Formats: sequence, C-alpha cells, structure tokens
Amino acid sequence: MYRILLIEDDFSLARVMKQQIEAWGNEVRLVSDFQNVLGEFKDYEPHLVLVDIMLPFFNGYHWCSEIRRISNVPVVFLSSASDNMNIVMAINMGGDDFIAKPVDPNVLTAKIQAILRRSYDLTGSLPVLEHRGAVLNLADGSLSYDGQRMELTKNEFRILQTLMENKGKIVSRDTLMMKLWQDDCYVEENTLTVNVTRLRKKLERAGLTAFITTKVGSGYLIL
Repeated sequence: MYRILLIEDDFSLARVMKQQIEAWGNEVRLVSDFQNVLGEFKDYEPHLVLVDIMLPFFNGYHWCSEIRRISNVPVVFLSSASDNMNIVMAINMGGDDFIAKPVDPNVLTAKIQAILRRSYDLTGSLPVLEHRGAVLNLADGSLSYDGQRMELTKNEFRILQTLMENKGKIVSRDTLMMKLWQDDCYVEENTLTVNVTRLRKKLERAGLTAFITTKVGSGYLIL
C-alpha cells in the first residue's frame, strides 16, 4: 500500500480523485491546512505527492521546492493551465510529471502506477507485511491500519515482524527473545512479556483486537 498526499483546494475534485486512487489499493490523505502543507507532508510521510499549481497562500511550485529541501519523493503537478510554460516550470521546480485538468481517471491511474513502480520497485510492491488490513512497513518500522499510522518501538517492531512473517504458525518465546537480543543486550523473560503486552495495547487502541494470540507454554501467533 502506497501513501499519497493530495494537495488540492477544490475539495469536490479532491474527493473524486481520492476515491479513484484508493480503488487501486492505495491510501490518500487530503491536505486541510494550506498554510502548513510541509507540516502535513512530514507527518504523513507519503510515497507520492499530487499538488495543484494554484493554491491558497502559496502555489504548488513553492511547496514542491519546500518538499525538495527534505525529500526526493515523487511530485506530480495538477493544473488546468496545461500549456508548455507551466509544464516546463513544473519539471524545472522538481516535479516528476504533470497531469492536466480536467483529470482523466485513466490517465491519473496510469501515471501514478508508473511513477510508483519506477520510484520504488519494478514489481510495484513495497517492503511491507500485511495481515487483516494491518500493514507493517519494513522500511520505516511503522504500522498502518484503517487510515491510522502507528510508530513502533524497536522491540515492538521486531516482535510484530517475526509474528507476521510466520502468520498462522506458533513462534516460540525463545525465537522472539533471540530477535530482541540482536544488539548484544541481554533480554530477560519478563522483557518479552512486557513488550508483547505494550504492543497488544497499542494494537487494540487502533482497533486491532485479538491480533496476537498466546499459546501457553509454546509462544505467540497471529491468525
């Protein structure tokens, strides 16, 4: 699942585009504060940005420049002014592509899919593990579920990664403790119990109840 940030002040169009993009299994966030676009970008950490040229307060060129100071994430411009001058300006300002308005749904989908494939993986996949709608991003150690993004501690991430890699199978406590012992720091039995308990609470707060099952005397598993 790819995260896409849509910076578009025509909310009717934005909602239609969001629906179209999400139909292909991606996740979309609409920018709501056009004075703090960079803040929303940092918070969401998208894999791709769609940005209109004409926006309140600052135009799309400005925000593309700001994003380029901190990230190489693909940026695609949207504009009803699809003349050569705007297209050249968009590319020169760091944009990766340009989509003319009115937006053709097929062109939108094709361009997004092509750019994501080019930018991340020739197979179109990200280094992620998925189960019951929960997506664990192996690149940044975060977990996404139902539009929410959760930060995990190093130990929580290692536990969840191991369980999701072996979903449907019991993972012994010894195996999990070995995962937590990767930094040559001794891990007590109680350390694993405490981390699993914290991880469960974090998952439950996000709506993932009974995600991790305890098998007494054996270990843990996810079904």
